[in-house]
Amino acid sequence: MNILQEISVQLQQGNPKKVAEFTQQAINENIDTKTILDNGLIAGMAVIGEKFKAHEIFLPDVLLAAKAMYAGMDLLKPLLVKEGIPTIGKVVIGTVQGDLHDIGKNLVVIMLRGAGFEVFDLGNDVSPEKFLETAVKENAIVIGMSALLTTTMPVMKKVIDLAKERHLYGKKKFIVGGAPLSADYAAEIGASAYCFDGMSAVETVKRFTTTSS
Repeated sequence: MNILQEISVQLQQGNPKKVAEFTQQAINENIDTKTILDNGLIAGMAVIGEKFKAHEIFLPDVLLAAKAMYAGMDLLKPLLVKEGIPTIGKVVIGTVQGDLHDIGKNLVVIMLRGAGFEVFDLGNDVSPEKFLETAVKENAIVIGMSALLTTTMPVMKKVIDLAKERHLYGKKKFIVGGAPLSADYAAEIGASAYCFDGMSAVETVKRFTTTSS
């Protein structure tokens, strides 16, 4: 097994110490930074994502893998910045104002970062203004909104309405998710897409960032 496969396997097993060890070894061997990222860490998280989607593994397994991924990312980040390697896209994400639930949102953040996106996680109880201002400031194409309460779902429409007022609608893509949501509701409020889980969010964001670049 080569070193990049080792990184991927150890990540899937949720072993941060080993992932950091093999990532450092790959850096010492002068393997291209982007190659370590793509063929080691991102490859490992892609397997985790597929297994989670197929219900072969569960949330604790994903969280362990994410912890291992971050151990490798901590070593690669300074090199990626130094070499000026761009991420595959930027995403602003948060749970809407009035809603404090963030387990689902956190999982989507893990999956997006694992796929190579730069994610600006605003946390929970996020105002419509904060979503849009952060997206403009960071030049993010995609804004992801999560809600678990039916009472906070209308805030998503407020974000989209505000985007229309500020002439950002059409320039930004709005994805929504959460237990009470549906594709019909997403269409009704003018969202770009409804994502039912972390992997569908990754696939949707990939589609939007590819078509926008």
